[in-house]
Amino acid sequence: SRRTDVMGKLRRQLMATEEEDSLSYPPLNVTTGNGTCILFYASNFSLQANNSVFIDLTNATFVTVNVTTTSSECSDVNTTLSLKYTKPVNGISSLEIRFLMTNKFYEGSARNWSTLDSVEIIQDEENTAKFNVSVISAPAEYSFHCQLVGTSNRYPVRLIPFNDEAKNWDVFISRLQIQGFNIENNQFSYASDCTGFFSPGIWMGLVTSVLFLWILTYGIHMIMQLTTNSRFDDPKAPGLSVPQTE
Repeated sequence: SRRTDVMGKLRRQLMATEEEDSLSYPPLNVTTGNGTCILFYASNFSLQANNSVFIDLTNATFVTVNVTTTSSECSDVNTTLSLKYTKPVNGISSLEIRFLMTNKFYEGSARNWSTLDSVEIIQDEENTAKFNVSVISAPAEYSFHCQLVGTSNRYPVRLIPFNDEAKNWDVFISRLQIQGFNIENNQFSYASDCTGFFSPGIWMGLVTSVLFLWILTYGIHMIMQLTTNSRFDDPKAPGLSVPQTE
């Protein structure tokens, strides 16, 4: 569900579709004394440690809700979503994942923008892996949505390892939607999507069009260079002699 009172036309808005409106389970919400301050949703939320241990946190986060969010912090400037799991898999006694977000005013756009700055993974309360986030930002009254977020180079939004511990983790998040500011009625606002103005398909179409235009221009230029003979041979007259110098 999404709030429908924000109607401003901004860049990269996500068009609401029936598929996205019918979530298979409700988003995770973090509440304070003033109401809900963080909303988080993903259709797949998985980790892999040391290229061997696979941890699927989707069910524990959204279905059975075997996660603790009491360490989360909310304010008008900084918001931290803290997800703590107890024994998510054998060999790991505790796991905490933090999403750190900020809300800043930018003079260039004359408005506030919320940004997901970093993601932290804390294993057994001692080993902290920190990731910088490539591009996750939205107007302060909007949520953010992206189809694929993770450590893979093929994802639109990448989690870039910041320290050596982060190199031991792989993160896979599908259909991420998160909002840490200006939440009303426990619902996501309209989402700013991670898709840019020019998708790979658009770039391929533009390059192909330019190539065909160049071929057409070259062909027209060559046709315009064709000329007819200045003299023709008359079959009733003596043969036409053309000097070798011509």
